[in-house]
Amino acid sequence: MNRHLHIVCLDVPWPADYGGAIDMMNRIIALKKQGIAIHLHYFSYNERGNPNELNQYCESIHVYPRKTGFRGLAPTLPYIVASRMNDDLVANLQKDNHPLLLEGLHCTGFLSKLNLKNRKVVVRMHNEESAYYKELARAERSLVKKIYFKRESRLIQQYSKQLPDDCVYECITETDAAFLQNEYHLHHAHFLPAFPSWQQVTGEEGIGNLCLYHGNLSVAENEEAAMWLLQKVFSKIRKPFVIAGKKPSKRLEKMAHFFQHTCLVADPSESELNDLIRKAHINVLPCFNENITGIRIKLLHALFEGRHCVVNAPMVKGTGLESACHTGSTADAFASIIAQLSNQPFTPEEIVLRKNLLEVTYNNDANTRKLIQYLW
Repeated sequence: MNRHLHIVCLDVPWPADYGGAIDMMNRIIALKKQGIAIHLHYFSYNERGNPNELNQYCESIHVYPRKTGFRGLAPTLPYIVASRMNDDLVANLQKDNHPLLLEGLHCTGFLSKLNLKNRKVVVRMHNEESAYYKELARAERSLVKKIYFKRESRLIQQYSKQLPDDCVYECITETDAAFLQNEYHLHHAHFLPAFPSWQQVTGEEGIGNLCLYHGNLSVAENEEAAMWLLQKVFSKIRKPFVIAGKKPSKRLEKMAHFFQHTCLVADPSESELNDLIRKAHINVLPCFNENITGIRIKLLHALFEGRHCVVNAPMVKGTGLESACHTGSTADAFASIIAQLSNQPFTPEEIVLRKNLLEVTYNNDANTRKLIQYLW
């Protein structure tokens, strides 16, 4: 007899072209592989549309509009939650008693409207969202957006204290799980690793031909990191440096082409980005967050498919991946490490280290079996 599962996604999970979508989509694929009949519910509010590619993984698909702009605001609820409150979704979920997997704090606003007495509910926490929005506020240059992010962080913190303790909360890092237990008194918060698209370490031995930073460049913290690398690091060392990512600003485009040895690849396809990561000799991934939460999927991408990886402490804190990276704390330290690594081949020993670190912890099939134990 088939096991049926409702999955409620905060966004369209296909294409899997950013961290949250990668995590959600690979979980859907892995659950389908385990024979689970998936009833997918998601909110459509952007250019991602309603892709037919999802049909092969789902028994049924339900699409709901998100209340954007002022219509999605509420006095006491975070916008990410209030804008996804939908009566049709509640009605559809009440038609049966199948377990629920809710993707993100964003999708928890309707829980008080459901009878959860004999129903399993697992919430996948993509970040500790209050800390995440605090960081967005810090990195944001627009005053209006900065005010919005600060308000959202405060509302999320208040809202999170009222989450039901009888649900299971699967956190993407052990640090986030401990925070939910201690700060919000959610006793069923556990660590469930990210579900990356890469399951085997494929970084090639030897020497590549460029340094690379990649990320969603429309996110302020990623633009901040890219600008810092251009202005503080690669202004000092003449090594070929490529920035690749979605929706770069005109400001970043101009700065990336200021030096002859730096350039920008805007909106690369999945295959183009994979090719850049494999060709790079050094993936350079600083992070300037003061409040550490979640894990950067781009770090996993670089470690699974790339060669050397240079980071600062916030990028790897709480991940257990420190030993696979070269860590520096200042621009001078980054420049020095990059110069040292430029002629240093990526070795078989480093590949073995990564296999031991990554291929067990981030095994999607094994982690799906763990998830299933909480759903049935």
